[in-house]
Amino acid sequence: MVFPRLTGILLHPISLPSRGGIGDFGPAAYEFLNFLAEARQGLWQVLPLGPPAKGNSPYSSTSAFAGNPLLISLERLVEKGWLDGSRLASLSENITPIYYEDVIASKVPLLNEAAGNFLERAPEHARGRFQWFCEENRWWLEDFVLFDALRERYHGQQWDTWPRELARHEPAALDQARAELSRETNLRRVVQFFFWEQWRALRLYCAQRSIRVVGDIAIFVDYDSADVWARRDLFRLRDDLQPEVVSGVPPDAFSATGQRWGNPLYNWDAMRANGYEWWIQRLRWAAHTCDFIRLDHFRGFAQFWEIPAHEPTAMHGRWVDGPREDLFYKLRDALGGLPFFAEDLGIITPDVNALRDGLQIPGMAVLQFAFGDPGAHIYLPHRLHEDRVIYTGTHDNDTTLGWWNSVSDYERRSVQALVGNCEDGVNWALIRLAQSSVASFSVAPLQDVLSLGSEARLNTPSTPTGNYHWRYPHGSLRRDLAEKLARLAEVTDRLPQPVSVPQGDDFAA
Repeated sequence: MVFPRLTGILLHPISLPSRGGIGDFGPAAYEFLNFLAEARQGLWQVLPLGPPAKGNSPYSSTSAFAGNPLLISLERLVEKGWLDGSRLASLSENITPIYYEDVIASKVPLLNEAAGNFLERAPEHARGRFQWFCEENRWWLEDFVLFDALRERYHGQQWDTWPRELARHEPAALDQARAELSRETNLRRVVQFFFWEQWRALRLYCAQRSIRVVGDIAIFVDYDSADVWARRDLFRLRDDLQPEVVSGVPPDAFSATGQRWGNPLYNWDAMRANGYEWWIQRLRWAAHTCDFIRLDHFRGFAQFWEIPAHEPTAMHGRWVDGPREDLFYKLRDALGGLPFFAEDLGIITPDVNALRDGLQIPGMAVLQFAFGDPGAHIYLPHRLHEDRVIYTGTHDNDTTLGWWNSVSDYERRSVQALVGNCEDGVNWALIRLAQSSVASFSVAPLQDVLSLGSEARLNTPSTPTGNYHWRYPHGSLRRDLAEKLARLAEVTDRLPQPVSVPQGDDFAA
């Protein structure tokens, strides 16, 4: 697929300076989109939007389809009449790092209160939209709301510790649980409805300003998720419900024992037998909620590292063939195209390149990786083609200024040989370098635009704490930055291109 020549900003919604301790889909999001429009940016890239499972990572979720309730704007719910404005008085307006336990304790009860008010007094037109949402999404929504209600009933314990009949998804036990948890599941349906209405309203606002949304799909799902609980046949589980094998990557120069991620691996034979229905549903839903999709760990579709579940590290795994072209041919037929690009960083073998190129799926290039040695020059602009998405850094990197303060003398000399001594910072030098490349998309994290250092880093891979806490303060989106970006977008021929604006209630706010 040929992508248009565009530039944009990577910013996950949690990093918006919204009221209440975490970024959300409220006024700060619209202020950010106004900044993008003024800066002539045609892309907004986010991370996965699902409800968190382990820790705070967007890549660990209890559902491949549901939305994260913490991203719902309480202010928008007040505007709609589902919550009294006085209920927000206790919410902090100070922009501090995200303290998730405090946010959950203060926000979730208000979301449930708003959902209860909706169920009690929603007018006919709103109730009609809600019923339409529930019917259209029954295929994932019903499993998720019951799973989430049971997870609360059993105090967040993993589903395999629940009573045997529930853990095994036995119909009679599920019917009884649905009857007993009717109120709880109804509230969760409404909360998901709130999420998708607010997200689609944001997408409409983007489309009206010629901004396309870039989403993100993690290749694997969590064991403790509605997907594994409800569709055990699609995953490599033993008779005792435990994973037979789990995901990870082998030992390399960065880790002597590799990385044991621990996600259950797919039963690709079962998925192939039913025409990859689950994957078609997943990526059709992703394409419906975003304009373009980044496929995380793309090499796993060619070959994946299979680790016996009893192994404590990734050392004793093996490479196993993935679905390769077979899956993507089915996706292309079902979706009418492949609006994806591949996260293909790290050690990539020729078969992965052949898969990506044969499918005409763009790959990625990260400038922070381009200066370490001559072999890394594959990420430099003169080595790229249009079928690439170029970044200064990603959510897993330090900010460019933070990276600059830690690079070797060799890397520093290499950067300076190419871009000279940039008076406004190496971050702007790399932004210019990325945008002047032939790559189709050029993306920079907002931290690089704001010239922030390591204090603004969003995530450090393989560290269990301290991640996904950063938010930018009010007043950061200055007009001079917007003008600087706009001039750069114009001179590099990356001005926004019109977006088809959806019509009708599908994008009701």
